[in-house]
Amino acid sequence: MTTESKPPFNPPFFYGWIIIIVSFVTLFFSGPGQTYSVSVFIDSYINDFGWSRSLVSSMYSLGTLAAGLTMGFIGSLFDKHGHRKMTTIISLVFGFACLWMSFIFNLPMLLIGFFLIRLLGQGSMSLASTTLVPQWFIRKKGTALSFVILGGTMSMIILPILNTWLIQNLGWRTGWQVWAVLLWGFMTPFAYIFTRNTPESMGLLPDNQVILPDDSVVIQIMEDESWTLREASMTKAFWIILYTIVVPSAINTGLIFHQFSILGQVGLNVTTIAMITSMISLVRVPINFIIGPLSDRVQLRYMLFVSMGLLCASVMTIYLADSIQLVMVYGVFMALQMGVERIVASVIWPEYFGRRYLSSIRGVAMMAGVIGSALGPLPYGFAFDIFGGYKEALIFSFIFPLIGAILGFMAGKPKKS
Repeated sequence: MTTESKPPFNPPFFYGWIIIIVSFVTLFFSGPGQTYSVSVFIDSYINDFGWSRSLVSSMYSLGTLAAGLTMGFIGSLFDKHGHRKMTTIISLVFGFACLWMSFIFNLPMLLIGFFLIRLLGQGSMSLASTTLVPQWFIRKKGTALSFVILGGTMSMIILPILNTWLIQNLGWRTGWQVWAVLLWGFMTPFAYIFTRNTPESMGLLPDNQVILPDDSVVIQIMEDESWTLREASMTKAFWIILYTIVVPSAINTGLIFHQFSILGQVGLNVTTIAMITSMISLVRVPINFIIGPLSDRVQLRYMLFVSMGLLCASVMTIYLADSIQLVMVYGVFMALQMGVERIVASVIWPEYFGRRYLSSIRGVAMMAGVIGSALGPLPYGFAFDIFGGYKEALIFSFIFPLIGAILGFMAGKPKKS
């Protein structure tokens, strides 16, 4: 065991549970780069600088697209340098990106800022949290990841309300500076102190398996089940899964990015929208602990089907919404869909393609998801500027998850020849 792989302390339980906490915190702190957090700042840019909604949407999409195109490279860096070093560096630089966002005064600065927070927050921090735990848990990875995804859920609950309070009381520039301080003061040292790359580096096995005399056989079996990125990309399942990631990423990002405008047309004010957004996210808490263990037992293609079906229901409900009651129903559908999709998207890659090259494969998946989120806000922004509303974009959006439900049902686990 090297000095770097020694634990900061010797817990009386499996160190993998510490890794779950680390990944939980990492996913929580991806929040400043996530759409549900950024969306709270959008009206401030429109009001302060006089930019149109479609122009800000375009900057966000371009920045997100550029970030997505680099995620495959970021994934390979995790495989090469390990999670401890990468997460520490990324959280440190992410703090500077938040600081940058507090100083913007023109469109080029906004574009660069969107690129940085999407690359480091939504992309890299999410990648770090969802690829570390499968290194430590194989048989119970769904259950373990349900605790990690809870970090994202709590972030989605807390950040819209917190950001709204910061903007209303301290201003949007100070709001970004608060996140810079939190990343530097807590996330970066926390990642460096507690993150360890693999159980093997500490003389352990995944799931805290007992090291038997034939433990080399156990390790060999795990390695034999691992696919390289090239091998995985030659399977039908790989591309179907990518589709079921891109579609909800695009649609949910578009809806969340413009949610203050969309729900404002229903007659809700900013504070009410922020409260409802956070409250409906609570639905995801029990869903995490149902879907996580379920994903260890049920064929994941069925869960892909359910995820796409819930997205269809979500889009249809917001299309019909004309009251706070229907808005709440829409929120429940969205929370259910996001809860299912996030866990399945985290579990399915190590389940189908193993864990040795997981970060490289997940990096490409994150690239696809981030590109999807880059495209999502555009049709809604243009629909608002052209038609004065979002109905046309919502009708168009319904087609893609419908196709995804059919494809997801066909995405069985590939077999390595």
